[in-house]
Amino acid sequence: MNRTDRLYALVEDLRAISPRCRSARELAKRFDVSVRTIERDISALQQSGVPIYAEPGRRGGYAIDKKASLPPLNFTPAEAVAIAVALSRAGDQPFARQARSALHKLVAAMPGTEGDLARELARRVQLVTPAEPDPDIQPLGPAGISRTIEDALLRRRVLRLDYADRKGALTSRDVEPGVFLGGRGGFWYLVAWCRLREDVRVFRLDRIAGAATTGERCPDRPLEGFATEVPEMIVQGTMLD
Repeated sequence: MNRTDRLYALVEDLRAISPRCRSARELAKRFDVSVRTIERDISALQQSGVPIYAEPGRRGGYAIDKKASLPPLNFTPAEAVAIAVALSRAGDQPFARQARSALHKLVAAMPGTEGDLARELARRVQLVTPAEPDPDIQPLGPAGISRTIEDALLRRRVLRLDYADRKGALTSRDVEPGVFLGGRGGFWYLVAWCRLREDVRVFRLDRIAGAATTGERCPDRPLEGFATEVPEMIVQGTMLD
């Protein structure tokens, strides 16, 4: 695990057990590093504004401000497992990393007994692993493409794409991302306003050779302006309310 990933994991670990604390020795063992390395990591996080504080005493350690953590949630063990099953296929979808992180937070924030019951029930629900996909098929495109698009959608930033058409001809273009679109065959598409074509275009992620987020904020365009009636597509809105 590199340092960036470890810093993120440290925050998530402390958030999961908040308001309880964990000693530097415990953290060092969990992340397979020295106590001194943990102390340096905690110091770096504190300097960057993460609300981590030290609890004195023999049973003390590091804790994160409980305001930065979730309160106990009123999910039943069965509801938690149902969410886990629903997220189990997130590996080939956008925001997969965030899905795993959200599930970890949800279970960790449940009261102790309920969380234990959810984990026990989860062990009794098994899913058949699908056959290995064709290695030449990359539903989310080359490494990092989906993550860059996620960031651009989240921060409403213009993207610079290197895109290959059906014949393999490569063009570079700036686009204003509109929506992620899931299609048949497991492929994912970006629907965006293409400044090169001055119109809405649909980009298949596995044909994007490179993607970079620019510092330019996207103009406000109505979501309805992005075409969704694309042949061979299954379009279903994602609701979160």
